Amino acid sequence: MKLRYQVGAAEGMVETITPSIRRILAPNPSPMTFTGTNTYLLGTTEIAVVDPGPDNCSHLNAIVKAITPGTQITKILITHSHVDHSPLAKALSLRCGAKVYAYGDSFSGRSKSMVELAQLGRIGGGEGIDEAFQPDIKLLDGSELQHDGACLTALWTPGHFGNHMAFAYDKYIFCGDHVMGWASSMVSPPDGDLIAFRQSCTRLLTRPETFYLPGHGEPIEDGPTRLRSLLAHREDREMQILAALDKQSDTAQGLAERIYSDIDPRLMPAATRNVLAHLIDLNTRKVVSSHGIMDLQTKYFML
Repeated sequence: MKLRYQVGAAEGMVETITPSIRRILAPNPSPMTFTGTNTYLLGTTEIAVVDPGPDNCSHLNAIVKAITPGTQITKILITHSHVDHSPLAKALSLRCGAKVYAYGDSFSGRSKSMVELAQLGRIGGGEGIDEAFQPDIKLLDGSELQHDGACLTALWTPGHFGNHMAFAYDKYIFCGDHVMGWASSMVSPPDGDLIAFRQSCTRLLTRPETFYLPGHGEPIEDGPTRLRSLLAHREDREMQILAALDKQSDTAQGLAERIYSDIDPRLMPAATRNVLAHLIDLNTRKVVSSHGIMDLQTKYFML
């Protein structure tokens, strides 16, 4: 089965992917959001809006305009509360009366180790968090919602963000920023957690759905293959970090500059956060250690 879409959707245009799934591209392109945030409209009579996107009036109007007579928005689903995904939920809810569903607020879902690192106040992070976000209804992992005559399943998938959820519906998974075709997901502690990211990838591999609809970029027609490539990418990056540390101890930033030698300079801060996530993971597994509290400034070394 082929997904019906055109590569390079235009901002504000309603694009039909399947008879029951449409996409509207938000006007927020950037090095981190690619062409912009994908807002999905799920259903034919009852409409669930998946990731309404940034707080933008023109995008709000585009969503409302797409709701045809005889249909209504009944649910607003948030994959995670970064500022490119969740802020418009409040205004859309006020406009249409639908409840906002999510795993929890922006600090929900962190592992015990990430909570402890955050409390030390040295780990940084917090990029792009929608700190004011509060869902009307908190979803548990595995929650099932009846929607437009079918079952929609909420899957807690931390890794990119603590409160990250994917939504399984029929043959499809709305995978937010956990899986994307154009780039690997940023994992920035303490909001991101590499151990959790790997576990979430492994879990999704056990699911029957294969068509993935990401928060940015085009649909992924073979989601499991993409998941395996993301896991392999993380293994390769780990090997690069260990090889660099084997030569000399270094900070997360120093390692990033040595390893990511050919990326857009605007992405170096994100690359540094990803390296930090790997170092925390390696420290947990007692492969590396640090000269002091784990942060961006301390030096790490091989054990």
